[in-house]
Amino acid sequence: MAYEPNRRHFFYGSLLAGLVPAGGYGSTPSLKMLGFKSPNEKLNIASIGAGGKATSDISGCSAENIVALCDVDDKQAAATYQKYEKVPKYKDFRKMLDSQKEIDAVIVTIPDFMHATAASWCMERGKHVYVQKPLTRTVWEARKLMELARKYKVATQMGNQGYSNEGTRQAAEMIWAGEIGNVTEVHAWTDRPIWPQGLTQIPPPDQVPATLDWDLWLGVAEPRPYTSGGPGYPTPDFHGYFYQPFNWRGFYDFGCGALGDMACHILGAPNLALRLGSPTSVECVKKEGASDFMFPQRSTIRFDFPARGSMPALKLFWYDGLKANPEIAGVPAGEILGDMPMRPFRRPQGQTPGAPRPQGPPPGMGYKPGMVGRVFDWEAYEATKQDPEARVPPADGSLFIGDKGMLTSGTYGEQTRLLPIEKMRDYKFPPPLLTRSPGHYRDWIRACKGGDAACSNFDVAAPFVEWMLLGVIALRVEGKLEYDGAKMKFTNSNEANRYLKPSFRKGWALS
Repeated sequence: MAYEPNRRHFFYGSLLAGLVPAGGYGSTPSLKMLGFKSPNEKLNIASIGAGGKATSDISGCSAENIVALCDVDDKQAAATYQKYEKVPKYKDFRKMLDSQKEIDAVIVTIPDFMHATAASWCMERGKHVYVQKPLTRTVWEARKLMELARKYKVATQMGNQGYSNEGTRQAAEMIWAGEIGNVTEVHAWTDRPIWPQGLTQIPPPDQVPATLDWDLWLGVAEPRPYTSGGPGYPTPDFHGYFYQPFNWRGFYDFGCGALGDMACHILGAPNLALRLGSPTSVECVKKEGASDFMFPQRSTIRFDFPARGSMPALKLFWYDGLKANPEIAGVPAGEILGDMPMRPFRRPQGQTPGAPRPQGPPPGMGYKPGMVGRVFDWEAYEATKQDPEARVPPADGSLFIGDKGMLTSGTYGEQTRLLPIEKMRDYKFPPPLLTRSPGHYRDWIRACKGGDAACSNFDVAAPFVEWMLLGVIALRVEGKLEYDGAKMKFTNSNEANRYLKPSFRKGWALS
């Protein structure tokens, strides 16, 4: 029997129960005191992080008022600082929060190990927060951020864009409609890491660049010398120097490896569709290129989930470091898994080089008016097949295996479709059950102004991140790890329990 969830349970649940007044947010003075604004009133948004991914996060919120910017590295932030020339700039977010009381909401887009501290300082001051995936580096921090969001009644969103996409909702609705029967197995994979992992030696110290405050960059982490990596850094394949601005993802102390970079995207559709809570066990079943201080070069991790309501027990496999989609037993030969080829953007015939590119995607891309993200469309698929310049995507995606069929989805829950793909020729998607997103950043901004909770608010994101982060621990501790989610404890490994909670350098604690 297909599971039929309450339409509001997944995105709102207890977060809205008893909290929304009859007239909606903003209808009572108490809610106005909490910082909620009229939908027509612009938010005052600050950003902790101004280079790298923060650039697009700030751009996504630029229709509001950008009132403060903070980054520990002036070089990385230079382009954003130039764009917002008159906006105050800081290197220490603590000073920014103390100096500008008018801030309503804050974007947190910095390395994983600093997410929890920065977000908690914001929420304790009544600021709404948008925090990049994977939300936190440890399980304890994820739970703490969820508690703080509830306590201070602020609007939150994790930066896993796929949760806003149409295809993610389609995957859930197709599975709940019983299209592939009872799902007992999921496979998910990525080509990450695209940064160094598995190194075994740390290069000699170097002089810290004049644009970087290394001590502030380290934040909660234990002090260590700065190094650029010496000769060979940066390389054509690995952008940046040994630790920063990008390669920190591969270090146990700073990032969460390939899981932290991509699992919050690729596993979003399985998490939503299959109501995944705490697994009963997690194990790294294969890894290559191990290191004492970095994640391995590639790995395979198995999660086991118990039965959930009418849904049976599930085994979920995560693969990283792949050069091509995995070969999975039972998948028909020649079928494309995960992301599909994409047609290139082309200028109209006769248009001169250098002229502005036409607005909107070209025909045959799988975009539909009013929908967030690409969706499967048979005509678009046929057009792509006939296009010799269609771009082959990297190895990213997921596969659901049920007792009546298979379903695959792309990196961000895009191009969700049944297998074999011929089943999609005249396929009609189930009637919408879940509410649709207006767009990832707009979703959060709407919540900040008193609207519905964002689709990946911390009540949704923290439990998702928790089980994903158990895989990070499994990469460090050998053997099958049994987990008790209610007690937030591994029952068979004291070593694994050490990694559930971080240590904090003096001056950088969450409170």
